[in-house]
Amino acid sequence: MRNCFRGLISTILSWLSLAVMAAWATLAIYYSNLPSLLRPPVAFLFAAASIAAFVLSRRKRYMKTCLLAACACVLVWWLLIPPSNDRNWQSDVAVLPWAEIKGTLVTLHNIRNCDYRTETDYTVRHYDKTFDLDKMRGVDFSHVYWGSPLIAHTMLSFGFEGGQYVCFSIETRKEMGEEYSAVKGFFKQYELTYIVGDERDLIRLRTNYRGEDVYLYHINVSLDMARHVLLDYLEEINRLKNQPEWYNALTSNCTTNIRGHTAPYNPNARFNWRIIVNGFIDELLYGQGLLDRSLPLPELKKLSHINARARQADNSTEFSHLIRRGLPGMQ
Repeated sequence: MRNCFRGLISTILSWLSLAVMAAWATLAIYYSNLPSLLRPPVAFLFAAASIAAFVLSRRKRYMKTCLLAACACVLVWWLLIPPSNDRNWQSDVAVLPWAEIKGTLVTLHNIRNCDYRTETDYTVRHYDKTFDLDKMRGVDFSHVYWGSPLIAHTMLSFGFEGGQYVCFSIETRKEMGEEYSAVKGFFKQYELTYIVGDERDLIRLRTNYRGEDVYLYHINVSLDMARHVLLDYLEEINRLKNQPEWYNALTSNCTTNIRGHTAPYNPNARFNWRIIVNGFIDELLYGQGLLDRSLPLPELKKLSHINARARQADNSTEFSHLIRRGLPGMQ
């Protein structure tokens, strides 16, 4: 009796796994680089054939093998779809940043500083700037809620002597007319891009024009670690300029990539579910002692909300200073 029960459970799990694979393969076809007229019918035919394999055939083992082989073929084809740097990009992501490193001096090229009139009406501007790693003063973390409280956008800003900051935002590189879709983000629809920007651009866009809730925290790490993380970022930025990479909403996004850049220099780095459900990432950072713990987290979070400060600072050249003035843990 026990063996029969185990056999039933094994069979159910086997078919359930295959059903998940077939569903993924159907979506991979639908959100693929096939011509737009072909994608819906090909995806429909694959889904119909998968359902038929489950429901209609009496030769279950044979059909299971065939369906598994079909899913494997879709997976291999999908893995071989190449990313590209040569597309009709939106103007705000058309120019890629890159860095030159000479000793302790880092020259960042194409730092973005858009002149916004509305969220979608702006003039794209870039500039170059040289920073001295020996004059780094710290690193700050922006936690941006744009919809669900479960999911957020995350950015790092590196501060230097004289109140200079440069912000890094890991995003999808969208083509003209393309909108972000969380579902498409799983299926090689967007290339990955690192926007290197002025905070008057990357933070102000979110607070003043999109109306997203932004929380700014100082990260308690050594300057040596902060320098190593910045250099790791720059290595990736230079690599992406020559070797494009796909964005993935689960495995290669704003937060998982921050973890990828910081984990090699953090001996206490451990994977945590809040890296995926990153609306709670501030709880993780607070628990690890990386945020100011002189206050309870709810009070720290309330005081770290910078939207009102950002609206008041607006396009001031002192924007970075004004949004930080009086924040917990900020110098």
